[in-house]
Amino acid sequence: MNSQNNAFKALPSVDKALQSDSLRTLVKSLGHEPVKEAIREKLNEVRSGIADADEQLIQAIRSEDYIDEFCKDVAERVKKSFSSSLVPVINLTGTVVHTNLGRARLPKEAIDAIETVATQATNLEFDLVTGKRGDRDAHIENSICQLTGAEAATVVNNNAAAVLLVLNTLAQGKEVIISRGELVEIGGAFRIPDVMKSAGCTLREIGTTNRTHLRDYESAISSNTGLLMKVHTSNYEIRGFTNSVSEEEISQLAQVKELAFVSDLGSGTLVDLTQFGLPHEPTVSETLEQGADIVTFSGDKLLGGPQAGIIVGKKELVAAIKKNPLKRALRVDKITMAALSEIISLYRDPHRLAQRIPLLADLARPLEEINEVAERLLPKFSKKLDGLAEVRIEDCKSQIGSGALPLDLLKSKAIVIQPIAGKGQNDAELQKIAADFRQLPVPIIGRIHDGKLIFDLRCLRDEDEVTSQLSMLRNYAVTD
Repeated sequence: MNSQNNAFKALPSVDKALQSDSLRTLVKSLGHEPVKEAIREKLNEVRSGIADADEQLIQAIRSEDYIDEFCKDVAERVKKSFSSSLVPVINLTGTVVHTNLGRARLPKEAIDAIETVATQATNLEFDLVTGKRGDRDAHIENSICQLTGAEAATVVNNNAAAVLLVLNTLAQGKEVIISRGELVEIGGAFRIPDVMKSAGCTLREIGTTNRTHLRDYESAISSNTGLLMKVHTSNYEIRGFTNSVSEEEISQLAQVKELAFVSDLGSGTLVDLTQFGLPHEPTVSETLEQGADIVTFSGDKLLGGPQAGIIVGKKELVAAIKKNPLKRALRVDKITMAALSEIISLYRDPHRLAQRIPLLADLARPLEEINEVAERLLPKFSKKLDGLAEVRIEDCKSQIGSGALPLDLLKSKAIVIQPIAGKGQNDAELQKIAADFRQLPVPIIGRIHDGKLIFDLRCLRDEDEVTSQLSMLRNYAVTD
């Protein structure tokens, strides 16, 4: 009992801890209250340990340097509480546009634009000519229309919001006719039927999963039809005995019936991707030329920009969409507007897109270049994992990701880590190695498949950021 009483007496007071060098400096940078609160939390934990007769803790408190250790621990707690949980990671998963890893990386031009508007007041909704309130879409609408051939355009915070806003504006309280095979589900169990319901529309599905005909649209149209809709199935594909109705045919029918025709491209692209050696994906301009009155698409998938949903099409329809009260709730801020504006500007110089937009640079990256990266990294990984795992270069396939071109894979190269038989060859050890890479200062994220940890190198641009961290991994050396 005496040892416990002495331990209690040896604990520093809050004021004494605050006067220590490490915490005094922290108070100046982060404030008095968070440091004081962390000291109190630490004291409460230590007092509980003493009360439970934790002999190891009691002995530690008797040491001369305990107060220093106490204050260092408090300092680490405070710093951790102020550190952001949103951190950069190295994407070696093989999915280029990875939703869980933030999708597209932005080019320098977009980042510079973000910094400019973030640090000062801007004319986001102010007309410098008239001195009156302006339209924030004015900063980007003309450029989008020039690139797509649309009469008008507006921007919201993502493509799901774009679809929701269009449906709510043009078909609230009415039926929306769509092929059963296009009732897609995107990430997070977010489904087109649910979007329609939220928009106040009634889903009228036609055809079958694999075959829909023009006559199905014709027979479904009634006095309660609000619009015809086509959804580009960018996240899956049905092959075999199939039939779908083209945009041109739906457009002609819509015109005869005096209905609007809306096409949701999902990922969306402004240029023909075949010029980068990629499969063809319907462009926004092609879809408009084929007769769509409104087209919606993402800003952060195949476009390579920030998260946004873009709506383009006929002037009178876009004007109605802009007047919808929901538009204010779904609008983008100045940060997104600045970044997206720069991305759109880069598309006006189509010959340098693959050099200036990181997404397109990664998608079009030559296999030979990726292999050179693999050859340079192999000996460094092998040395670190010597004795525990076999490390080798393997052919692999990258995917575009986020629902874009799901069946089209890109040839790539990977560093593959596989435990050696008899020395930790089990899933638990492999999971542990993968976890160690995730715990690095800049986490390295790969994928586990067939008993191997795979690091697809397609998206790796800074090799030093990987190699400089290998020494920080736990000591994997295995001795016989």
